[in-house]
Amino acid sequence: MSERTARPRVGHIQFLNCLPIYWGLMRSGALIDVDLHKDSPDRLNAGLVAGDLDIGPISLVEYLRHADELLLLPDLAVGSDGPVLSVNVVSTRPLTELDGARVALGSTSRTGVLLAQLLLGERYGVRPEYFRCPPDLTQMLLEADAGVLIGDVALRALYEAPRKGLAVTDLGQAWREWTGLPMVFAVWAVRREFAAAHPGLVKEVHEAFLRSRDLCLAELDQVAEAGARWEPFDADTLATYFRTLDFSLGERQVAGLREFARRAAAIGEVPALPAGGPEFFQG
Repeated sequence: MSERTARPRVGHIQFLNCLPIYWGLMRSGALIDVDLHKDSPDRLNAGLVAGDLDIGPISLVEYLRHADELLLLPDLAVGSDGPVLSVNVVSTRPLTELDGARVALGSTSRTGVLLAQLLLGERYGVRPEYFRCPPDLTQMLLEADAGVLIGDVALRALYEAPRKGLAVTDLGQAWREWTGLPMVFAVWAVRREFAAAHPGLVKEVHEAFLRSRDLCLAELDQVAEAGARWEPFDADTLATYFRTLDFSLGERQVAGLREFARRAAAIGEVPALPAGGPEFFQG
């Protein structure tokens, strides 16, 4: 790397949906240039906000809550323009019949949970009683009429729930039908002070991420076969999932981000974005 004063402390979410971003980093040897921290989304969110990480993925909600401390890395996100497959409401009855019902939030993913609450409240017109619990679908539905699942457990439920007579609502698809826009679940950001002090490092890490993503998408079946060796999904399921996800952050995705931010700010969950929209790292 061009600046040797620091190895960037970089976060990595240990979910399947982030494998495409990091596949090429392993292939290229770029990982030796960063201090990689693998952890859960919640802990990575907290690390970036606290300054324990310099660059990393962060849930959209947490980015919006701390946008004054962070800059977005361009053209890099985890989202969907339609179905996402791994952010779902699994229910014993239609969503329009959940007014006053108990809904289990089986995840600490702030963006997925807030999306579920926005959709249930504003699109389906219901006000359930929410409670948090571990992401075990059987246990959730012993205590609730519906459950919100995010990540790998949601992907498993997508295939298992219909066999149990349960309805699955894909929240990426529901958002697309509601707004006509893509949904952005997580973004990559850099702390402003680190970007100011080490712009060359940030540029190189960002470019390594983009090369990694593009390499993965070009070799997607190979990535899926490798992932299937240690994940409880076959290669075809993983390939379908990776092809469904949207790892870009172009104009349409930014429009979706802004619309989510507007709706979330209207109910007091996040501060309003500046009129000019989110600020990007200009490397």
